[in-house]
Amino acid sequence: MSIQQQAQRAIHTLHQAFAPMQCLIAAQSRKGSFSFTLLDAQGVARRSERLYPEHFADQQRLQAVIERTRQSLRA
Repeated sequence: MSIQQQAQRAIHTLHQAFAPMQCLIAAQSRKGSFSFTLLDAQGVARRSERLYPEHFADQQRLQAVIERTRQSLRA
């Protein structure tokens, strides 16, 4: 699977993991990295993070990013 396909799968996973929050995706770079920002119901940014291919190529590492983000949202 190409990096671009992996990135698309990761973006889909992030949207599902953080629903109903809005998950905005900044454009992917040529190297496959992208940023995501989570917005609450009022449109206030709650968390933003840049992901590189090594973060989302492996489902376990992507799940670790999701869990870390969920923990920071609870704090």
